[in-house]
Amino acid sequence: MKMLAGTGNGLFAIDEAHQTMAVLAERTVRDLKDSGGRLLAGTDAGLFASEDGGRAWRPSGIDGRVVWQIFTGPHAGEVYAGTQPAGLYRSKDDGRTWEDIDSFAQAPDAERWCVPVKPRQPGRARALVVDRTDPRRIWVGIEVGGVVSTKDGGATWRLDLPGANPDIHMMVAHPAKTSVLFALFRSDDGGATWQYVWRGVTPRYARPLCIDSRPPYGVTVGSSPTAFSSFKDTGGAAAMLYRSDDLGATWRSLGDAAHSPSAANFHGLVPDPTTPGGVLVGTDSGEVWRVSAGAEWTQLASGLPIVWSLLALA
Repeated sequence: MKMLAGTGNGLFAIDEAHQTMAVLAERTVRDLKDSGGRLLAGTDAGLFASEDGGRAWRPSGIDGRVVWQIFTGPHAGEVYAGTQPAGLYRSKDDGRTWEDIDSFAQAPDAERWCVPVKPRQPGRARALVVDRTDPRRIWVGIEVGGVVSTKDGGATWRLDLPGANPDIHMMVAHPAKTSVLFALFRSDDGGATWQYVWRGVTPRYARPLCIDSRPPYGVTVGSSPTAFSSFKDTGGAAAMLYRSDDLGATWRSLGDAAHSPSAANFHGLVPDPTTPGGVLVGTDSGEVWRVSAGAEWTQLASGLPIVWSLLALA
């Protein structure tokens, strides 16, 4: 299996022999998606695209913003991008041209969105879901600002998930149930109500999250003690991978003896298309791993910068 790994210092191709090659330099690559064979990379300098399977990359819009997440919509050519400062963009031609959904800036509490570090940073629109049956329905998770949604394609917005801890890093929709959303809070009614399901788990700070498109639609989450946990810490990051096959009712560890906990923190978590129930995960120490549903770990790459995003290629 060939892969792309987006890192803190460029984009790398990984071949079947686990050899790596830089294909886009000097960019932090936060997300990677395939839109109809056109590969898209969300970077700290806008969006980049490849028409040749990832060998060559060119700028493709959204200049001047950090692109945190890319979401391929239900219709051919339809792509959405969430950015920092918190913005939402839509494309109907696989990311060649973009429309700024400027009404998003008028969403409830938008003036409060920020990342509360020193110095304070603008908020990030980093978790996107578009309804597969009705693309007018869009949910956006904000770091830090909860979940906002629209039922009319962005003309109006409402705040779905407020509260004291509205720090949303990832959000996914259930592949077989369009009304079920998952972001460590779970909604069974399209965002009208939410219940907290991240219980009985240590450590608590969760960031990467993915859901398998195959039954039993397992949800995998990477967690660490704090937002800043790192392999550079004394004793390492103390990170864990957890899996739930019942949408958060119960959780089990995916750690093996060497990763219970992991010295490196986890990022770039995606389902493994070649292994039902498996995932691919990157680390802040520059490794890429394949992890099976049975907690078997296989290293696919090492020696990279911090791995923020992954994309498996056919």
